[in-house]
Parts: sequence; structure tokens; C-alpha cells
Amino acid sequence: MASSLPPTMRAVVQTAPGTASVESVPVPKVETGSALVKIEAALVHSNLMPIFKADQDIFRLPYPNVPGSVGFGRVVAVGPDATTLREGQFVMVSAFVCSRDDPSVSIIRGVTAGWAPASQAFYKTFAGSGFFAEYVAAPLETVYRIDEARLLGSPEAGGLGYIPGELLVLPANAIVYAAMRSIALQPGERVVVTPATGHYSSAAVEVAVAVGARVVAASRNAAGLARLKETYPDVVETVQLTGDVDVDGVALAAFGPVDAVVDVSPPAATGAPNLAAAISSLRDGGRVSLVGARGDKTLPIPYFKAIINSWTIKGSYMYTREDMEGVLRLAGAGLMKLGKGAGHIVQGVYGLDDFLVALNKATETAGPGSLVYIKP
Repeated sequence: MASSLPPTMRAVVQTAPGTASVESVPVPKVETGSALVKIEAALVHSNLMPIFKADQDIFRLPYPNVPGSVGFGRVVAVGPDATTLREGQFVMVSAFVCSRDDPSVSIIRGVTAGWAPASQAFYKTFAGSGFFAEYVAAPLETVYRIDEARLLGSPEAGGLGYIPGELLVLPANAIVYAAMRSIALQPGERVVVTPATGHYSSAAVEVAVAVGARVVAASRNAAGLARLKETYPDVVETVQLTGDVDVDGVALAAFGPVDAVVDVSPPAATGAPNLAAAISSLRDGGRVSLVGARGDKTLPIPYFKAIINSWTIKGSYMYTREDMEGVLRLAGAGLMKLGKGAGHIVQGVYGLDDFLVALNKATETAGPGSLVYIKP
């Protein structure tokens, strides 16, 4: 199939913060250690607009750059060293890339080039190829084979009947799955997830349920909490936060001893009291995983209480290949709901020419299970 590829393709090309247009660009070359994938669905995150506008320095990318941070599609060509990937396979391409000779240097394509000069230089090798395009080139280790028959096949044939766009939550699920593994969350344990009603935090609820935990979902968003409770009535309890740390802490602990807290607070929650309330609900020996993006320079942790209760507090960043494969197994086994069964709603599917409309739609419909994507 590689020999029949066109010389050019259509792609969204961003030339500055908030400025982009659809252009004809060369189809990326397939080199040793890489694969070329024809995109069928590329997620438009609900938080993509501030990234697109580079509202924070961490979102300023090398330009020109092709936006987008995850895609599903079919392999159309592979490098000569590929051993398992084949043309025609349905795959997911991850945006999280680590340097092969120094894994501490990493980037998230379409999101951040990191803080260090090494990661910023590393990003430049990917800037010309991204997910809001007809084709994307990717390192082999960031391409994951999907069990197409199981995940996309009809229920009559033993499949789960999802569509490609409904799989776009999987990278978010892998991020929070890695966070839960880092604190050894066990089946039957009670975990507080806060804020619980965003793209990543609602994914944390879904993953916690899939691994057998009992969940207390904490948020100020009453409608989002009601949707989670409706989807998981037997294993999810909800608490609408008031902003009063003492009141909220008591409410979170009212369902029984809290074994763990998973905080997935976004940048907009910097300084918010939800984390302090969640931590205050922890039992002796409790664990905390921080996997959000708050900008606090200090943490709301009562120092002496943390000592006498032997709390463990850990940060978690992105995921390993093992984490992603674990999430794919949970999905394939039917233990982790996706699509309509998880309360996910596809709010819109757009072509490349309507990428700005898609960005606005994703912002307007932000909430648990809301999906907007581009289908080139």
C-alpha cells in the first residue's frame, strides 16, 4: 500500500498561537522505527482551545505545527524494523513520546514540548506531522494494535459494537489507570475522585469502577455528578462540593473509610479547596495520587496529620506502554464501559475544514463523557 500513497495530504497547519489553516502538505515519510497511519478519528479535547491559543507558556509549541493529540486509524506503511504491525491493522496512535536514548525527555504531541531545551528540540522532529491530518507518522512504540473484531465488531458476532470515535477516551483512561496503579488501588477499596466531572476526571471514575473500586465522585457540577450516578448506580456515590473544606471532608468520609484519593484537577482549579477536602477524608495509611494540572506552588496538606496517619502522596505523569495495554485489556474484556454504556455522547464529528467549529463545540459541550472529534 505504501507505493500507492499520494504525495500530498490535507492537514491543519498552525503557524502561531490561535492561528491555523488547512493546507496541502507532503505525506510524512516512513522511516526505520516508524509507521504511517491513515486517520479515521482524531479527538478534539474540551481543553484544546487554551492549548491552541497557547494561553500558558507550557502550551507554546514549535511552529508550524499540526495540532491534535490522539488518533485512531489504519496502518498504511511501516518501517523495515516493524515486527508486529502490518498494513491494514486498526490502531491507536498515542501522543506521548519519550526519547529513545533518554526516556526522561518526553513530549505530548499537540499539547506540550515540555520545559527543558532537550524536549523542545525533540518536539521539532514531530511538528510537521500531527493528528488533524489525513495521515500521521509515529514511532512504532506509540502505536497500539486494537482488537477490531472485539471492540468494533457487532454484538451478534461477539463484539462490543463501538465506533472509532468512542475509543478516543482510552488515552485519558490510561493516564488515570497509571495513577491508580502507582498507589496500588485494590478491588473493594474506596477512592475519592475529584473533581470527577471533566474529561480526565470522569475517566478516573470509569477506570476505578473497572478495577473494582468503590468510588466517591466529588465535584461542584451537580448535573455531571447525576450523570455518573445514573451510569454507575451501585458503585459510585456522589458529593456536590460546597467549597467549605471541613463540611466537604465530612461528606466525603460519610460513606465509610477512604483508602485513596485521585486528584485530577485542571489548571482552572488552582487554589481550589477540593483537594484539601479530599485529603482530609483519608483514613490512617491512606494514599493520594496527584495526576491533574493545578498550578499551586504548595499543597494543602496538613503536615503533622500526614505524618501520624502515614499517608502516601505521589505524583503520576502520563503512562507506560504496559498501562495502555492494561486499559485495552479492560476495554476488551467489557469491564470498562465505553460509548453509550458509559454515558458518553458524541457531540459532533467534523471535517478538517471545520476544525475551528470543532474546537468551539468541544469547549461548549465540555463535561463527563462528551466527545467531539475530527474525521479527515
